[in-house]
Amino acid sequence: MNILVLNSGSSSIKYQLFRWPDERPACSGLLERIGSEQATITHKTFAPGAPPAELRRTLPLPDHEAGLLEVVHLLTTGLEAVIQAPAEIDLVGHRVVHGGEAFTKATLIDEEVKAEIRRLFGLAPLHNPANYDGIEVAERVFPQARQVAVFDTAFHQTLPEKAFRYALPTALYTEQRIRRYGFHGTSHQYVAAQAAAFLGNPEARLITIHLGNGCSMAAVRGGQSLDTSMGFSPLAGLVMGTRSGDIDPSVLLHLLGPLGYSGAQVNNLLNKESGMLGLAGSNDMRDISAALAAGSPDAALAYDLYAYRIRQYIGAYAAVLNGLDAIIFTAGVGENDALVRSKVCQDMDFFGLALDETQNQQRQPGLRDLSAPGARARVLVVPTNEELEIARQCAELVG
Repeated sequence: MNILVLNSGSSSIKYQLFRWPDERPACSGLLERIGSEQATITHKTFAPGAPPAELRRTLPLPDHEAGLLEVVHLLTTGLEAVIQAPAEIDLVGHRVVHGGEAFTKATLIDEEVKAEIRRLFGLAPLHNPANYDGIEVAERVFPQARQVAVFDTAFHQTLPEKAFRYALPTALYTEQRIRRYGFHGTSHQYVAAQAAAFLGNPEARLITIHLGNGCSMAAVRGGQSLDTSMGFSPLAGLVMGTRSGDIDPSVLLHLLGPLGYSGAQVNNLLNKESGMLGLAGSNDMRDISAALAAGSPDAALAYDLYAYRIRQYIGAYAAVLNGLDAIIFTAGVGENDALVRSKVCQDMDFFGLALDETQNQQRQPGLRDLSAPGARARVLVVPTNEELEIARQCAELVG
């Protein structure tokens, strides 16, 4: 069974093709700057016993349909072709950011499902429309394939009401569905399952820490999410690349009132001008690390604040879980930034966490245990693989 996984953004398409049940991708790729004359595509194919073959091109791509047709061309032509025709694709798995309360697992896409995704545009205006466009294009390009939606919010639908409700008038929940939804669920679900298998404990009490440009954490017990740091939108919780994370709502009222900001200006400030960018002048941790090495006090504060917020959530989630078996670092920063991990784990012996700094400084592929000998709770690095998780859920759905 051939499963094509698509992650459609507003100007990008990320994809992987799996020949299921082989969990190694046959190929992967990324299209960027769709809608321009200078769009780029990076396409890789993977053959057993051979190094990856990579192709990079710049070309005009006016829209997502043109982009996906280019993907089909790469999949089916040349020496590295992985299929002979689009009809060989059996399933197309789509990452959809927001599923609201309607979707708790992977779902076969029909007109009713598409209508619900459209209804949720207002809750994820930057993501769901692009995800929806990807579905519509894939239905035209692969008409014989079954289309499956995998929702970023679905994993967090196991949150108890006391965790997902806000202390607002009840009607704002019952009528407007204002509540904590959580995001990055596919990543949290994947790394939690990998960690539980590594520990040999399906009931493990885990804190998953997804650190990329967007950052979130989850408290997971027995494979179920009990709490998560993002909320009604991806803005809440940790300090992120350009997002502020948690902030006193009165700050927003002050910006909108005495300081004269418009709603659009506040939205742009909190989502695109804050976080590490606002603190240190860059949202790339590599740049901030270089500035720190050069003695920048802004970079030092940014690193400390970033780690401090993570530590706060570890304390809260250890209480939610009534104990802790492991914390898990994942995504670009979590997997690669040793200083972040070191600052987060500093003076955490109360929770049984102790980092082996020698292991922490070494870069190695795959799952890594960075715990010091004798530590009660483990410190793990688990590379995330959202595309594989989506493929797994697609395969499970159709049996």
